[in-house]
Amino acid sequence: MGDDKTRKYVLPESEMPEAYYNIQADLPVPLPPVLHPGTLEPVTPDDLAPLFPMSLVMQEVSTEREHEIPEPVQDVYRMYRPSPLIRARGLEKALDTPAKIYYKNEGVSPPGSHKPNTAIAQAFYNKQEGVTKISTETGAGQWGSALSMACAMFDIDCTVFMVRVSYDQKPYRRAMIETYGATIYPSPSDQTNAGRAILAEDPDCLGSLGMAISEAVEVAALNDDTKYSLGSVLNHVLMHQTIIGQEAIKQMEMADDYPDVIIGCTGGGSNFAGLVFPFIGQQLRGEANARVIAVEPAACPTLTKGPYAFDFGDTAHLAPVVKMHTLGSTFVPPGIHAGGLRYHGMAPLVSHLLDLGYIEPVALHQLDVFAAGVQFARAEGIIPAPESNHAISAAISEALRCKEEGSEETILFNLSGHGHFDMGAYIAYMGGQLVDYDYPEEEIAMALAGLPVVSVEAVGD
Repeated sequence: MGDDKTRKYVLPESEMPEAYYNIQADLPVPLPPVLHPGTLEPVTPDDLAPLFPMSLVMQEVSTEREHEIPEPVQDVYRMYRPSPLIRARGLEKALDTPAKIYYKNEGVSPPGSHKPNTAIAQAFYNKQEGVTKISTETGAGQWGSALSMACAMFDIDCTVFMVRVSYDQKPYRRAMIETYGATIYPSPSDQTNAGRAILAEDPDCLGSLGMAISEAVEVAALNDDTKYSLGSVLNHVLMHQTIIGQEAIKQMEMADDYPDVIIGCTGGGSNFAGLVFPFIGQQLRGEANARVIAVEPAACPTLTKGPYAFDFGDTAHLAPVVKMHTLGSTFVPPGIHAGGLRYHGMAPLVSHLLDLGYIEPVALHQLDVFAAGVQFARAEGIIPAPESNHAISAAISEALRCKEEGSEETILFNLSGHGHFDMGAYIAYMGGQLVDYDYPEEEIAMALAGLPVVSVEAVGD
């Protein structure tokens, strides 16, 4: 149990979750089907087999509540899991708020983020089925770092296409990926047909996650010895991340507390889902209740501005079509420093839960979130990743609301990664070089004009 001075709640290794939680088992309304990008008809497991090992394909379509975590995966997790839950007493004092603020610190993993939770699992399942090469994309570089580490541990070759603007902004992430042994290219690149086509139209293109996905999918589709791996968005990826929320539930019990508000930043949805899905699962089963806030950049406002529609997961239309909140598959977001939040769409499961009313979306500007990150660093000592600053900013706003209302609420957020390799962004912020980007309505309208036309027969609506 916690007391008036406890700051850190650490579970013993024996309390680490032994199974992933699949929220699809508790959904009141099932997810819309996934469609083939060529036919726009529902996909079958065999349609996905060229891209993913069958074990992950079956997890993707599963409605079983739990999936056992293989012992070799648990063994690697033990390097850094269970991750600590921290009571942010320094931040509470700085804000002079009656609210209690907690954060789950996923920055303690070797690559410094939540991403290894699924990278390790995906590398294991690929290795188990004899895969020798994996291709992937990365935005800010956290996913590329995590997968390259996991591939090194399971002796798999890894090729990473990194969004060009982040490739230029974050050289130390590139160096980490190469240190783990992966091959990395700035995307769009001259290594694929998709990349060459984009560069032919715009040689100075900043890139997007949609473009990088196209390149990585193309490599996997054209090479029998290569599978594709995605660090967010897909159902099995979000499921692997639920070890975060399962641990947090146990740690909140240690603190003799329960969150009134749960907050995570959202790009593709993985760290957000990892924290909140086990809590939403309790709500769906009638066991507990909390407000859940998803925070995104105002420059890429998928949840707050994007329609809930079927769209391609990538720019070249090679990846499956899913129903999600989207800004259009050809939309290229401005070059904000939160590179992990620059995806044009949102995870189908997160989008579905928003549509059902279980999530509150918020969009914030870059300067506000960096101000929050600096305030957090000075109060708690940890310099957060730019993505995590979005969750911190919303948590601060909620704590100040509690101060105004005299409300002693409990706030929980996910610190999804540290900012040690993002100091260039902080230098730019301190030097007054960062700017806010407004929602680019005309560009998004053009991208949304390219949404696929899906028949009622295909989706069953």
